[in-house]
Amino acid sequence: MISRRTKTRRRESRAIGGNRSGQVRHYRRPAELPFTRGQRDRTTILFGGLTTAHERLIAGAWRGLGYNCEPLPLPDVEAYRIGREFSDNGQCNPTYFTVGNLLKYLRGLESSGMSKAEILDRYVFLTAGACGPCRFGMYEATFRLALRNSGFDGFRVLLFQQLNGLDQSDGDTGLDMNYDFFLGLINALNIGDMVNELVWQLRPYEVEPGATDRARDEALRFLHDLLKDQPIVAPGPRWKKLLDGTKFEKKAQYLVKTWRQVTRRDLVDAMRRVRALFDTVAIDRFRVKPVVKITGEFWAQITEGDGNFNMFRFLENEGAEIMVEPIGTWLLYLIAQHKQFLRDRRGLPEDGKRLSPWRLDRRAALYLRYLRRTAVMNLTERVFNREYTRLQDALSPNLHRLIDQEELQRLGKPYFNTRAEGGEGHLEIAKNIYYHQHGLSHMVLSVKPFGCMPSTQSDGAQAAVTEHHRDLIYLPIETSGEGEINAHSRVQMVLNSARHKARQEFDRALASTGRTLSELRTFVDAHPEMKKPTYPVPKKDDVVGTAANFVLHIAEMMNR
Repeated sequence: MISRRTKTRRRESRAIGGNRSGQVRHYRRPAELPFTRGQRDRTTILFGGLTTAHERLIAGAWRGLGYNCEPLPLPDVEAYRIGREFSDNGQCNPTYFTVGNLLKYLRGLESSGMSKAEILDRYVFLTAGACGPCRFGMYEATFRLALRNSGFDGFRVLLFQQLNGLDQSDGDTGLDMNYDFFLGLINALNIGDMVNELVWQLRPYEVEPGATDRARDEALRFLHDLLKDQPIVAPGPRWKKLLDGTKFEKKAQYLVKTWRQVTRRDLVDAMRRVRALFDTVAIDRFRVKPVVKITGEFWAQITEGDGNFNMFRFLENEGAEIMVEPIGTWLLYLIAQHKQFLRDRRGLPEDGKRLSPWRLDRRAALYLRYLRRTAVMNLTERVFNREYTRLQDALSPNLHRLIDQEELQRLGKPYFNTRAEGGEGHLEIAKNIYYHQHGLSHMVLSVKPFGCMPSTQSDGAQAAVTEHHRDLIYLPIETSGEGEINAHSRVQMVLNSARHKARQEFDRALASTGRTLSELRTFVDAHPEMKKPTYPVPKKDDVVGTAANFVLHIAEMMNR
């Protein structure tokens, strides 16, 4: 009975889909031109989708490995419209912006006199991939479809999976996605995180408009050249001769390169030099500004242009201090999710077959495998945190530490299944609670694409969060290629509450010192080191604003 109904239903489904013959036609990935090692010198790798700082530093790291690479310009509304024209309907706007940005760049090459054959031969595009309940898993297919629809059929799209580890090299490929490749990428991402945070932290308080941006541009030029000229090097000839051909060759190379990464001093020295560059910027910390923490969907919360309605600059122009989201949090989230996956499957065979209860040797082997893999992930997490923190300390003592993922899981668990994947999972909810409870922001702004399913799920749970934390100021904003005026209007209304909250906090702090603002300014003028951007300002647990914390600190210094 069931078998007959199943066959009938299959025939009906095939008929609806236009396949009345019943012949199964499986999807096959379209064939494209290869990208080999021999083509590396004459081929440029295009990439994009991150902030300007991240992309410039990534370009430096990969150029140091011998690749010709070029970050795409910041995507704009024109790119969005091109993406919508040549892509599927129903995609989220990060898809349209990134796809359209590539097509716009290729059209620019063609209009400059380059033929399509030359473009196909001399350029490739690199993007990340993933799976799960998100359109991000379809990016590669969307890129290929749009390229074919726009007349660039055969343009090469390279893909690396964000969950496939630090070695995804494959044969005689022109892009060797090995340990060196990803180590350079991680260094660039970490340094980009810190430079971005410091810039957004300082710009609202700069005395001379544009001084922070000039220091940033000089710093990025210096850091780009450093990453280009000093990549991680392979083991020396003596070690290479001993290890070549052995089963320990690759693991030994990983250990040697990791050791050289954690012991290298050039990155720390470089961050100190960047610190000196930013210390030339004069700032006034007595300006009262609400601190707005940015969260949301990964791309929407980090892009700096039309993709999120230029929200960062808009908030800054409205008198807010922006706390941007570091990519480092996302990398630690991936590690934490993999550790959770290992815990859930410990003792289970990978082939899915039933294990006899009498095979104690097999059970012991599976448990040892779990312990070994977990130890590797714990070590990876510790090394990552250690490297991130030491670079932060060298740049500025006022940068925020990466959040512990176990605490985020604990905060998000009552509202969201921490095993659910897609988008940022439980992070949007957990970060909202974390930054409120720890007094790190006056307001949380969650930026996400219109129709993003994982973010929509998070917004549903945020209703309970705001109910349990009544004094929390939280605003979700959905972005698209249009609707900028409405989004800015909503942000302005909620920002008024955050601005009022920051002003009240500052007035209470100033009153508690028993001193006037002019007295505090006079003391700071007499101690110019306190005007430096990287001067350490202790944060009080219950005080959020930069100005409020600064007046409390200055008053303590005067009392001493």
